[in-house]
Amino acid sequence: MHGPTAASLALSVYHQRADVDAMPRDVHQSGEQQLKATKRSKKPRCNREASKGSRSRLTHRINRQAEPCIGSQDIDPMHCHASPPPPVQERAARPAGARERARDHTREREKFTAMASSSAVPSSASSVIVAVAAVLLLLAAMGAEAETRKYQFDVQMASVTRLCGTKSIVTVNGQYPGPILFAREGDHIEVNVTNRSPYNVSLHWHGVRQLLSGWADGPSYITQCPIQPGQSYVYRYQIVGQRGTLWWHAHISWLRATLYGPIVILPPAGVPYPFPAPDVEVPVMFGEWWRNDTEAVIAQALQTGGGPNVSDAYTINGLPGPLYNCSAQDTFRLKVKPGKTYMLRLINAALNDELFFSVANHTLTVVDVDALYVKPFTVDTLVIAPGQTSNVLLAAKPTYPGARYYMEARPYTNTQGTFDNTTVAGILEYEDTNNSSSNLPIFAPTLPQINDTNFVANYTSKLRSLASAEYPATVPQAIDRRFFFTVGLGTHPCAVNGTCQGPNGSRFAASMNNVSFVLPTTALLQTHFFAGGRSNGVYTTDFPAFPAMPFNYTGTPPNNTNVMNGTKVVALPFGTAVEVVLQDTSILGAESHPLHLHGFNFYVVGQGFGNFDPANDPARFNLVDPVERNTVGVPAGGWVAIRFRADNPGVWFMHCHLEVHMSWGLKMAWLVQDGSLPNQKLPPPPSDLPQC
Repeated sequence: MHGPTAASLALSVYHQRADVDAMPRDVHQSGEQQLKATKRSKKPRCNREASKGSRSRLTHRINRQAEPCIGSQDIDPMHCHASPPPPVQERAARPAGARERARDHTREREKFTAMASSSAVPSSASSVIVAVAAVLLLLAAMGAEAETRKYQFDVQMASVTRLCGTKSIVTVNGQYPGPILFAREGDHIEVNVTNRSPYNVSLHWHGVRQLLSGWADGPSYITQCPIQPGQSYVYRYQIVGQRGTLWWHAHISWLRATLYGPIVILPPAGVPYPFPAPDVEVPVMFGEWWRNDTEAVIAQALQTGGGPNVSDAYTINGLPGPLYNCSAQDTFRLKVKPGKTYMLRLINAALNDELFFSVANHTLTVVDVDALYVKPFTVDTLVIAPGQTSNVLLAAKPTYPGARYYMEARPYTNTQGTFDNTTVAGILEYEDTNNSSSNLPIFAPTLPQINDTNFVANYTSKLRSLASAEYPATVPQAIDRRFFFTVGLGTHPCAVNGTCQGPNGSRFAASMNNVSFVLPTTALLQTHFFAGGRSNGVYTTDFPAFPAMPFNYTGTPPNNTNVMNGTKVVALPFGTAVEVVLQDTSILGAESHPLHLHGFNFYVVGQGFGNFDPANDPARFNLVDPVERNTVGVPAGGWVAIRFRADNPGVWFMHCHLEVHMSWGLKMAWLVQDGSLPNQKLPPPPSDLPQC
């Protein structure tokens, strides 16, 4: 069992700025350092003297160095600059024993400072490493008490050049991808979002449980009305029982194409990882890039009823890489040292594609998915769906190999429609001060076939919760409510005398249990809360628990593929133990659907191909150590069974995380009622909650 130490938490900053060519190529920041590279509005008396002199100089130095550090194509864990600090943090009084911990961490700090000072780094970077190492001491000395961490997110337009074309995109703080939100398990988060863009905006903190903080969940017209241009909203929530990697993104229309960033959650101070601690941690975000405006892309598709234009490239940390034309200079490069271990914090932020990922001639050990530990297992290639995250350990070769290695991702899909059939590559390079890497041979991985569903099923079957005393698997054993939801595509008829580009002249649609969800014009949670539990005509609570007309879901599809519209939810009493079987259908072609549930984690207790068999399949459910997630892929031509306990009052979205399917209506909501105890009731909304 190894904890994240000063050296091990060298977390590389990956941000890209609009003017990428102007950015330095060596950028790096420790998660521990980033957590403490801030000012505090409240300081306990015992820390005040330490903060007065050295702290103010350190903060000034970090701020002075920060501006050149926001973007880079290269990530070199040994040559680093500090990232801009988030705003003010507050914390509780320091507990007994903090002085002893401070002395221990002083020795650790001195060791880390000596390492930093002796490393072969540019002088300006070296001074910043020493500065942030000292700031790290202040973090370590505080012990395990929770902090309140405050961030300022300005949603604004920025010009970005990719694939030899420049366009204006929506960003946070002018960064693409957006800034990293750092926290420890147990911390309180406050993010002041000011909308300086021309679009209505809301942000979702994907995977955060939002216990009793549903007002901060973020999906527009579900838990809030969007933040209008010129307006602000402060998202307030606590990180409870989660540690690992999550992410934030826009949750309205297709703005999340560029409006996204990582959430890095460290364990409480002094709590070890349940696996060997890595030397370096690196966020790796997969995305998609369109030459055209994505808002225009989806608007045109919804107008014509046809499928939207596909992306022009995939990206790693905002960069398309050398396999695309005009993009060799826009390549993510990870520089490593022989014998070191690197934890890649993988996030699939792509709009519409699940992705295979592999690093040539290296293995990946999976230790965490969706900010929850799993029993470690090692693979050459993994698959990650939009919305999912995974922490994997990559062990560098013990000696300098004299070669470079592609890190590649390409789509997994069974769709019968068009898709972006390209490959994104970054480059893993070994540090060697004696040789240039530019002329070294470069190796590429062998990825599965693009429709290799068996590979995906074999990979997902390896995922198991730790189910240990420290991290138990609290799978609901007795079920109160069972549901069976079909998920898949369908159609709407074209308007009279209209011309539509969907199947057989219809319009594409998508549904769950044949209901294509229609977003209301006011937020469901606001309606539920202020109407005293009544719907006031905004929604109905009759979402079907089972298909109204059962059919051979994965066999020959029915002749009538039309679906109905509705704003329907399922109402659940607080504490209900729920089981949901999600069944793919063959209507307009079987394909995988990554389903995301807001407000909860769930256990994936079973999956299989074909039609779910309620008589025999439950006997094979894993109720001991199933993987716990917030986003799961419904197998193409198959089913998946999940269980969760409805212990979080509010209105919680559940939807396909393929953005095109969500735009077509593949979504629904759960309305969890208040419990009887004070800590089981949704608090009133904040005063700055946006209005429609």
